[in-house]
Amino acid sequence: MSDQTTAARILVFAGSTREASFNKRLARLGARRLDALGAQATFIDLRDYPMPLYQGDLEAEHGLPENALALRKLLAEHRGLLIASPEYNGFITPLMKNTIDWISRPHEGESGLKLFAGRVAALLAASPGGLGGMRQLLSNVGVTVLPDQLAVAKAGDAFDDHGALTDESHQQKLDAICQRLAETTKLFDRA
Repeated sequence: MSDQTTAARILVFAGSTREASFNKRLARLGARRLDALGAQATFIDLRDYPMPLYQGDLEAEHGLPENALALRKLLAEHRGLLIASPEYNGFITPLMKNTIDWISRPHEGESGLKLFAGRVAALLAASPGGLGGMRQLLSNVGVTVLPDQLAVAKAGDAFDDHGALTDESHQQKLDAICQRLAETTKLFDRA
């Protein structure tokens, strides 16, 4: 699976823009694991794609923001998604909601939801939450969400100085999730 022409292309990001975000650490670790498994992971930081809060009048007057268009292009180039995101009050972060709201809008006669069809995602979190809100939102826009998830509690103690997980069972679960995502993404590519 090391041939880059057939490698599963997976977009990796965190639902947090905070520089020291535990979820960003987890996303980067997941990207490294995917690459080690022969997938082609692309890590992005949503901090590099700022957008205003979604508002219909703003869209009607100006269209989609440049960063929404850039994210739509990235999503179109990747069949798989690996997302590490905290939950806020049992739901996704405002950043994730706003990002999906913008990139799921119709553009140039094409449904924004069509962009999500045929995508597969795996979810991670460095928090005690269970990612229920994220799973539901992604399923609502047409993404197939894998059932296995990793929620890392006590995130402040969960990483060593090199960014690796300190709990071997967490590392094994991350490896298994990344393996399944890479394999499933390749199956979706063939479909």
